[in-house]
Amino acid sequence: MNSSTPVLFIEINNKNLSFYASSANEQNNFQIIYKSTIAINFITEGQINDFEKFFNTIKENVYDVEQKLNFTFKETILIINDLDLTFINLAGFKKLNGSQILRENITYILNSLKSIIDEVEADKEILHIFNSKFSLDQKKIENLPIGLFGNFYSHELSFSLIDKNNYKNLKNIFEKCNLKIKKILLKNFVKGASLSDINKNTDTFFNIKIGEEISNIFYFENNSLKFQQDFKFGSNIILQDISKITSLEKSDIEDILKDIDLKDEIFEKDLIEKKYFKNQAYRKIKKKLVYEIALARIKEISEIIFHKNININYYKRSSKVIILEIDRSHSFQSLKSIYESSFLIKRNSDIEIFQNLPIENILETANRLVHFGWKKEAIPVTHYKKSLISRFFDRIFG
Repeated sequence: MNSSTPVLFIEINNKNLSFYASSANEQNNFQIIYKSTIAINFITEGQINDFEKFFNTIKENVYDVEQKLNFTFKETILIINDLDLTFINLAGFKKLNGSQILRENITYILNSLKSIIDEVEADKEILHIFNSKFSLDQKKIENLPIGLFGNFYSHELSFSLIDKNNYKNLKNIFEKCNLKIKKILLKNFVKGASLSDINKNTDTFFNIKIGEEISNIFYFENNSLKFQQDFKFGSNIILQDISKITSLEKSDIEDILKDIDLKDEIFEKDLIEKKYFKNQAYRKIKKKLVYEIALARIKEISEIIFHKNININYYKRSSKVIILEIDRSHSFQSLKSIYESSFLIKRNSDIEIFQNLPIENILETANRLVHFGWKKEAIPVTHYKKSLISRFFDRIFG
């Protein structure tokens, strides 16, 4: 593909369809040349419930992109989020008794683990397989150990799966739109790869996203996506709590949070200024009260998502790094210190907080993953006729 040829990305989640096109500029750098987001109501809890609406929305918006760019797309890169996903981690073993690890040994392990997934998850389609861990004689090794000698070899794979009916429906809908799905990427995998590139020395971490209505956590270990969990609440519940207790209008609370940095150092006598009571009569409300309401709710959020989440107890043994992403722009700065103190594990933990990973980073990473692959992905996603093992070794040995 010519570097200047536009590339079409479509992102799907429960609430929106986003359409992006990119190309290379004169310096051959990635740039977004088109973007559009459409609100939808035909995906509920990860399931498509109106295929006709879905088809028409895709068709109409792809046509708009093509008219704008005067270019006809034949394929698209699909980025999915909030759909019905499953994550499974399995390890295979080989007793070596001092002998050399052969290509055939790893072939056997891969076939065995994939066969298990195919059998126990017959209603799922594999999207990604990651080489999450290699271990020789209980010692972690970084690369595929073909040619090394040892007594016991362990190879762990992480599988990302999608509901098979969802997969088939997506494929059929895009085929009806005369678009081939070049690759399906999980958004959190793309984000993890991008964050790993940004933080060069960090390949194992938790990423927690606090959206306005939906939040989620995913775990990236050894540059492999191993776990994801979604929560049906977000930062809006903080505003709801403040509004309920103080009787302030939500719009006034938003203005307050834009200007006031809520910290523990707020004095008891400090009051919310009159200028923020645009929609109601002024009343004496302490800033400290607003702080305490936000603190209580954010602590509860941190406990549900992280501290008391039994689903991630095992992964906490491997990482104390949290990358916290806050979606709501009006409350990012005012609540930043509360989020930080609430999610911090111990004093020796690392936590980084930022406001939304830019879409440019996500799409540029997705484009690179499609064309050059990922260092820990065992095989490409679908649409190749090569066998599983042929694809795996093509990726490893190039």
